[in-house]
Amino acid sequence: MLSGKVRVALRILIILVLLFGFAVAGVYIGYNYVISQDKRLTTLKEDIEEGKYDIKADTEGAVTILIKTGDSTSDIADKLYDQGLITNKFLFSIISKLNGYDGAYIAGTHYLLKGFSYDELMYFLTLEPAAVKVTIPEGASYYEIKKILHEAGLNFDDAEFDKCMNSPNLFVDYEFVSQIEIKDDRDFILSGYLYPDTYYFDVNASPESIIRRFLNNMQYKLYDEYYDRAERLGMTMDEVITLASIIQKETGIPVDMMYVSAVFHNRMNEGEVLGSSATINYLIEIHGGKSSILHTDEQLNYSSPYNTYINQGLPPGPICMPGAEAISAALYPEPNCNYFYFCATGIDGGTAFATTLDEHNENVEKYRDNWIAADNASTTEPTETTEPTESSGLIIIPDT
Repeated sequence: MLSGKVRVALRILIILVLLFGFAVAGVYIGYNYVISQDKRLTTLKEDIEEGKYDIKADTEGAVTILIKTGDSTSDIADKLYDQGLITNKFLFSIISKLNGYDGAYIAGTHYLLKGFSYDELMYFLTLEPAAVKVTIPEGASYYEIKKILHEAGLNFDDAEFDKCMNSPNLFVDYEFVSQIEIKDDRDFILSGYLYPDTYYFDVNASPESIIRRFLNNMQYKLYDEYYDRAERLGMTMDEVITLASIIQKETGIPVDMMYVSAVFHNRMNEGEVLGSSATINYLIEIHGGKSSILHTDEQLNYSSPYNTYINQGLPPGPICMPGAEAISAALYPEPNCNYFYFCATGIDGGTAFATTLDEHNENVEKYRDNWIAADNASTTEPTETTEPTESSGLIIIPDT
């Protein structure tokens, strides 16, 4: 018989052998798992590149998963379980950790298919989320931008978006936002700053994140020298953007923008009203009407701080989203320019400039038939027009 000490030693030896065996088996299993996983992911990547998994919202059987910023693996497992994509949340969390995916999941909207393995689900959730391409044209109003975003498929709440547009305190980290003078009669505080460009947005992006994308682009477009130039002109950056928005709606030709800017600067320096019909069209459009070239006396006398025919200086805020050329023109008007009036030629978007009111009225009479034809072409209803007089100031066609 074996002594007690020998039996204890034998047991310890057996335990050590078993532990060693388990360790070897674990390494072997783990090694094979990693190898097989690499093969699976390589195949999956190839299938994605070949378009086999081009999953969209309207793909048959597609399931939408929205990962929010800050979601943990456990949070994601809950969402997958609720949508019937996994049957064991704990197992998903364990595999995620083993695969090294914890912290790698990307916030945004992802489209998945039922029947995906846990590996496939994890891999797809680490890819860039689904996004839609959206192009915002120069001169778009805030109302038009919301419509464009919705038509592209974005699902934000309008009321929440409006609230963010009137909450500059959310965006004071942008210098140009912190400098905005908040006025009670301003329509939307951040209007003018949703820079027109082409973007890719998550369809479930929050209003705040959408606005930040626009503001990031605007920050990139407002060079340091622009702030210095605005100061030399005796203007705030907000006044520059407001003027640029009016210039943007008056003409789409960069060279003409510089002369239009000169006219407005000249008129402001002399204490005259801007007399821009672009601001009249802005008022018409926000009340559901259609912009036109010639306006009625009633329209020219709209009671609004945005009416530059009856109020001196700039309106309370921008009327649209100006582009780079309009912003540059607002800051750098054509030098040594003594024009005080301008009107559209009605031909290829051209503009006729004048120094005196008599010269301006001659241009108005010269091109009036073109304006009437343009207005008639844009509406089936007859338009009552106002005669050009000294009180009506500029007769201007907006850039459409």
